[in-house]
Amino acid sequence: MSNSPLKVAVIGMGGIGHTHANCYKEDALSELVCVCDLNKTKADEAAEKFGVPAFYAVKEVLHAHPELDIIDVTTSGFENGSWHYEPVMQALDAGKHVLTEKPISNDIHEAREMVRVAAHKGLYLGCNLNHFFSGPADKARELIADDKIGEQVYAMSKVGFNGSAITPSMVDKDSRWQMPYSHAKAFLTHPFSVMRHFGGNVTHIQAFMDKPGARRQSSDLMLSIQSIHMRFENGSVGYLLSQRGDAHFGLGGWWSYELAGTKGTFCIENCVEKLTYWTKDKEPEITDTGVTDFGATFPIRIHAFLEDVTNGVPREHLRASGRDALATMEYIFAAIDSYESGGQIVRPNALPPYHGDVSIIH
Repeated sequence: MSNSPLKVAVIGMGGIGHTHANCYKEDALSELVCVCDLNKTKADEAAEKFGVPAFYAVKEVLHAHPELDIIDVTTSGFENGSWHYEPVMQALDAGKHVLTEKPISNDIHEAREMVRVAAHKGLYLGCNLNHFFSGPADKARELIADDKIGEQVYAMSKVGFNGSAITPSMVDKDSRWQMPYSHAKAFLTHPFSVMRHFGGNVTHIQAFMDKPGARRQSSDLMLSIQSIHMRFENGSVGYLLSQRGDAHFGLGGWWSYELAGTKGTFCIENCVEKLTYWTKDKEPEITDTGVTDFGATFPIRIHAFLEDVTNGVPREHLRASGRDALATMEYIFAAIDSYESGGQIVRPNALPPYHGDVSIIH
């Protein structure tokens, strides 16, 4: 266990990069050492804001600060993940622990390689799967631990962006979103991470995808609507619905997750806001956090990563790990395969195995 703050560099100084950097500045477990962006203006502005040096390439960061403990990668790219692989691999090759934004990559082969290399080198690789770092998620875990859910029966997740009355318009052909599966790859990582966090591994997936007529008239390539049915390893079933501003969500708001079991059911509304618990012959129990800002999840998630690295937890105990992020991408690519095959059932690719820490396995 380390007693001194972990030294961190943030790579990629867009909006999310600023959010991460601010979390490190405010957390007693970390020291923000520097920021980096290929765009000199972005790097310089962030450096001035956070009072640290600016760099314009990862290799410059590693050369100037060999003492770094963590490289945080918040770059973007096509489908919000195509610029993750290179900086993550550079950091791992230099022996640094890494936290990367989601999706871990928009390319499944790159995602598998990042997880493989981190495991081979014995380094922590985390991903910002922050949707289950919240008050309602804490309450949900408490209900499961206290056996108030029982044997799991079904899970339903509804996540996306509220909107309606889309009208045809010119699309930006240079946009990172102008790819058929950009919404699926960039965004479904979150609901899949939540569903797996509470329900375990997914063994079977069937998916349908589409886009409303207005997007077709605009020559918009994005498949913005996903309807995904799944079976979990524990025998329960699940359903995931996502859309990107094509309609306005009803009950539960822009983000809802419901888990039902033989003893009780809970539903989280709007991620950070509320959890309702139902059980037989009792009035619903409502936990209202009073929190409405989704941004509250970032410092909680980043602190968890800093805690895990500081405490030297076994890699299989790392919360929201790169392996967990890889699982979400295996499910997304299985969903794409199912859609492209006309809705056939697809079994996701197996995750790399755990071998376990000899000091804790018994």
